[in-house]
Amino acid sequence: MSTHRLLLVDGSSYLYRAFHAMPDLRNSQGFPTGAIQGMVNMMRRARTELDADHIACVFDTKGKTFREEMYPEYKANRSSMPEDLAMQIESIHQVVKALGWPVLAVEGIEADDVIGTLAKQAKAQNWTVLISTGDKDLAQLVEPGISLINTMTEERLDTDGVIAKFGVPPERIVDYLSIMGDAVDNVPGVPKAGPKTAVKWINEFGTLDELMRRADEVKGVVGENLRATLGWLPKARELVTVKIDCDLKEHLIGLHELHAKEEDKNALRDLFTQFGFKSLLRDLDKGNPASTTSPLAPKSTPLPMQTTQAAGDLFGFVANQVPAPLERNYQCVTTQEQLAGWIKKIEASTLTCVDTETTGLEPLRVGLVGISLSTEPGVACYIPLAHTTNEDQLNKADVLAQLKPWLEGEQYKKLGQNLKYDIHIFANEGIQLKGVAHDTLLQSYVLESHRSHDMDSLASRHLGEKTITYEEVCGKGVHQITFDQVDLETATKYAAEDADITLRLHHAMYPAIEADEKLLKIYREIEMPAMHALAVMERNGILIDIPKLAAQGQVVGQRLLELEKQIHELAGQPFNIQSPKQIGEILFGKLELPVVKKTPSGAPSTDEEVLQKLAENYPLPARILDYRSLAKLQSTYIEKLPRMVHPKTGRVHTSFSQAVAVTGRLASSDPNLQNIPVRTEEGRKIREAFVAPTGSHLVSADYSQIELRIMAHIAEDESLLKAFAAGEDIHKATASEMFHVPLDQVSSEQRRYAKVINFGLIYGMSAFGLASNLGIERSAAQQYIDTYFARYPGVAQYMADTRVLAKEHGYVETVFGRRLWLPEIRSANGMRRQGAERAAINAPMQGTAADLIKMAMIAVQEWLEKNKLETRLLLQVHDELVLEVPDHELQLVKEQLPGLMTNVAQLKVPLLVEVGVGLNWEEAH
Repeated sequence: MSTHRLLLVDGSSYLYRAFHAMPDLRNSQGFPTGAIQGMVNMMRRARTELDADHIACVFDTKGKTFREEMYPEYKANRSSMPEDLAMQIESIHQVVKALGWPVLAVEGIEADDVIGTLAKQAKAQNWTVLISTGDKDLAQLVEPGISLINTMTEERLDTDGVIAKFGVPPERIVDYLSIMGDAVDNVPGVPKAGPKTAVKWINEFGTLDELMRRADEVKGVVGENLRATLGWLPKARELVTVKIDCDLKEHLIGLHELHAKEEDKNALRDLFTQFGFKSLLRDLDKGNPASTTSPLAPKSTPLPMQTTQAAGDLFGFVANQVPAPLERNYQCVTTQEQLAGWIKKIEASTLTCVDTETTGLEPLRVGLVGISLSTEPGVACYIPLAHTTNEDQLNKADVLAQLKPWLEGEQYKKLGQNLKYDIHIFANEGIQLKGVAHDTLLQSYVLESHRSHDMDSLASRHLGEKTITYEEVCGKGVHQITFDQVDLETATKYAAEDADITLRLHHAMYPAIEADEKLLKIYREIEMPAMHALAVMERNGILIDIPKLAAQGQVVGQRLLELEKQIHELAGQPFNIQSPKQIGEILFGKLELPVVKKTPSGAPSTDEEVLQKLAENYPLPARILDYRSLAKLQSTYIEKLPRMVHPKTGRVHTSFSQAVAVTGRLASSDPNLQNIPVRTEEGRKIREAFVAPTGSHLVSADYSQIELRIMAHIAEDESLLKAFAAGEDIHKATASEMFHVPLDQVSSEQRRYAKVINFGLIYGMSAFGLASNLGIERSAAQQYIDTYFARYPGVAQYMADTRVLAKEHGYVETVFGRRLWLPEIRSANGMRRQGAERAAINAPMQGTAADLIKMAMIAVQEWLEKNKLETRLLLQVHDELVLEVPDHELQLVKEQLPGLMTNVAQLKVPLLVEVGVGLNWEEAH
C-alpha cells in the first residue's frame, strides 16, 4: 500500500468563499485584495491541517467546455463573476504558487473534471486522496481511499458519510443529481422532484436507468413530470457526471509533478508588499509558522485598532476556527417526567438559552405555541404547548406555572436571540422574563454592526452551520402555514436547533466582546439595558386621537384633489401622477425639461432628487413633489394609524429595532414614528393626533444641538468649546466668526448661513452641496468653507485625521467606543469611497448621539422603576424622549428629566436638554 497522500483543493470554490467572507480590502493604489488575503490564510490552513505530501489547487478557466457544447444553457443563469474578484484571479494564482502549491487551470476542462481525473489516477496507484471542496457534485467521486472535506464546516465525507448526508451511496449521486437537477449549473431535473423524491426513487428502483424503464409505475403529478422528462434525463446525467478520464498529459500534468513545495519567502515578500499585507509581512520576516486561522471563522479576540490587515476579517469580528458539527440530542417534551427533568437541568445551569415559537410575528398580538431550551451545545428540547396537529402535548397553563419561577427568577441567567421579542411573548402570558444576561443579536451588532445579524447568517458565518429556515418548515407565500400547524417532530428539529445554535453562537462571539473593554461597555451598559427599556416602551404604546386623524384626512384629501387639478393644468393634460413613466413623458417629452440624470435603463429619471432640482426653476415638478409628500402622509399615517390600534390596549405600539443602523441609531417600524415630518404643517398636524389620556400630559425631552456639541468635544476646537461653555447661540457664534461681526450684530440671514454650514460640514457636505443648499455660486460656497476651517482649525484637523484613521482601521469609533464599520472606505469606486469618507466624519457624532440617547433612556426608565412612578416612557425619536406623565407627577418629572439626561456622560462641553409639555406630541415638542 502506497504511503502517498494527495490533497486536491477546489480553488474555484475557495476563492468565492474568500471573496464573500472578507471585507472590501484594498492596497494603497485601490486594488482589491480581500480575496487574495483570504486565500493566503485558507491555503495555509489546508497545508497545516490536511497533511499530504502531494497537493494541488485546481481552478476553472474562462473558456467553454464540452458541457456548453452539449447544452448551451449550461450555467447560463449564473451571474458574472464580481469585477473586484475577477481583478484578483491572476494575483491569487501567483500567491498560491508562492505558498508552495502546484496551480492547475486547464483550458476547456472544468476544475471538477481535473479533480476527478487526478483523484482516480492517484487511487489507481493506491494513494490516499482527500478533496477539499464545498461542492456536492464531487460526492460522486467518493470511494474507499477517496474522501471529501468541507473546511468551512469541517464535514468529512467517506462512503458512509455520503449515505448519511444524501441518503444514497456515492455511486448513485449522479442519478440523484440527474433527478433533482442542478439549479446552480442550470441543469433541469424532473420538475417538482426534490431530494426526498430522488432518494425515494433510487431506494425503490435502484438506478436511474431502472426508474426510467419503469416510469409508468410512478403515480401522481410527479410521475407525469417524470415521464415528460424521460427524453432529457440521459443528457442531464451526462452534464452532472464528473469526468475521470481527461487527457491531462498534453498539459504536462501528472501526479509526480504535484509534490508539496516549501513557501517561496522572497516571492511572498514581494507579493505581500504589493498588496499591503502588513501583518503577514511581519509574520514572514519573523519566521513565524504559517497561519492556521480561517478567514471565515472567529478568533477569540477582535483585532486591535493598530492592526491594519490581519489574518482574518479586518472590517469586523474574527471568530475562532469553525468547530466541527456536534452530535445533536434534541428532545420533544411531552411528558411530565421529561418536563421535570428539564426544569431540574435549567435550574442547575449557569446559563440557559430560551426561545419561543408563536403563531406570527407581531409580539403583542400572537399566541405562544411552544418553548425551546438549551443548556449545553448540542443538547436542547422543545416543549410544544398549542399545536393543532392532534398530537400529545402537556397542558399549556400547567407548563407555564411550573416554568414561571425559573422564568421570573433573577438568579437564573437566560440567553436568547432577539430576546425582546420573547419578553413580550411571556408578558402576554402574565410572566415577566427576568435574569436576561445575553442576547446574540446584540452581540453580533456590537461586534459587526455592518453585517447581518439574523440567526441563519450568524450560524453560517461563525459556526459553519446551515440551519433549518422557517420557510422550510412552514412554506412560503399564500401556502405558508402558522407554526401551530407544524407536526411535533418537524417543530422540534427547528425550534430546538434555534436554542442550541443560539447558545453555541454565544460561546463563539462573547469572548471577543469580553476581551475588549470598550465593546464590553457598549454591550453591558448600553445595548443590553436598552433592550429592557425598549421592551417597556413598546408595551406602553401611545394613544392616538382617531377623530382628529379622520378630520386631518379630509383636509389632506381635499388638498390632494386641488394639487391634482393644478398638476394636470400645468401639464396640459390629465395623467397618472403616481406613474414615473407618465411623469417622464410629460416632463421630458411634452414639456422638454432638461434631463438631470438617467435610470440604469437609459430613461430620464424622475426620482425625488431630480424633481427637487427641476423644482428650482419649474412649477410642475414642485407641485408633483407636494403631491407625493401629501399622498405618502395620507397612506402611511392618516389612513394606516387607526388600523394599527391594538384592540385590547387602545394604543399604537411601534417596534424599535436596535440592530439595524451602523451608527447605533434605533429604527422604528409598524408604524415608523421617526419619519413623521416636523417641518410641514401637515406633519405637525399628525403629531397632534398623538395624545395623552385624561389627567395626563405628554412630556418631550430633547438634547439640544447634540451633534454639534459632540463635534466640539471630539475635535477639541477652542472656539467651539468656548462658545458652548459660554452658552452662546452656536449658529450666531459661527456667523460672528465667519462674517467678522460682533455677536450682537449677526443678522438672521447670516445666522441661517452659519446654521447650514455648521450642520452641512458635520455631514461631509461639499462646496457643491453647500452652494445648492444656500442658492449661491460654488466659488462662494468654497470661500465659506475655507473661512469656516480657518476659524475652526480643530474641526479641519479632526476631519483630516478621521479620513486617515478610517482608511487604516476600516472603522471609526464613538466617544464611548462603539465601532462604526465603513466597508467602502477603500473602494475603487470613487463615489462609494467618498461616501464612506463623509460617513467616517459624521458617524462618530451620530453614533455618540445614539449612545447618549440610549443611555438617557436607560437612566430615565431605571429612575421611573426605582421610584415606582406611574409615568410611562413611550417613545425615543432621534434625540428626543417622549413620556406620558400623570398630572400629579408632572412637576417632578419636569424637574428631574434634564439632570437624568445630562448626567449620563461628561463631555468637554455642557449637554443641554429642552423639556416641553402638552396634551399632544406636537404641543409638547
